[in-house]
Amino acid sequence: MKFPLLALAFAFSIAAPLASQAQKINPTDPQPTCHLCPGTYIPVSELEAYTAKAKAERLVDQQVRAVDIGKSNIGIGMVYRGKLDKPRPDSVAEHDHVSEVYHIISGSATLVLGADIVNRQRRPGTLRTVIEFNGPGNNGSDIKDGIAYNVKAGDVVVIPAGTGHWFTKIDDHINYLMIRIDPDKVAPLRDEAKSKEYLSKPTTREGLRE
Repeated sequence: MKFPLLALAFAFSIAAPLASQAQKINPTDPQPTCHLCPGTYIPVSELEAYTAKAKAERLVDQQVRAVDIGKSNIGIGMVYRGKLDKPRPDSVAEHDHVSEVYHIISGSATLVLGADIVNRQRRPGTLRTVIEFNGPGNNGSDIKDGIAYNVKAGDVVVIPAGTGHWFTKIDDHINYLMIRIDPDKVAPLRDEAKSKEYLSKPTTREGLRE
């Protein structure tokens, strides 16, 4: 009876240090944060179709894709804004959870950025842009101590969540690719099939207020 007990004790004496070593190694062993996730390809023809749709139907912001990348979702949007001589009332925008990156494709404009929003008002939760694009946030009438940037084709703008952004002038138009960083995954996913379905039909304007 002593031999099995000795064998068990020996096995435990070997296994315990190995388990302890594994515990020390695993937490520092790099692992993908998105397990076996596919890549996403969006052809320029599809992006151009969104711009054409915006011009034809007088749309502004459109969501092309929303992709789960593990710790966050990433949204890809196309935005087209026409000529603007002066800002519309309460047109400062801010998003609580979603950060944005603009890559200007064509046109030029004056964009004001800042965190101190004047007359902050909650955006209605029924807006399609809130539900499908950039989640809850606020509008306002001005940005106190905001910094104005003259943005043009080729420029990139990074707008953290909580930062107000406000177009105060658009010279003729501005067209830009929008990257939305959505760590709380507040916006629904949108794949290629949904994008093609959207492009194939006229868009209802209900709930599309900026």
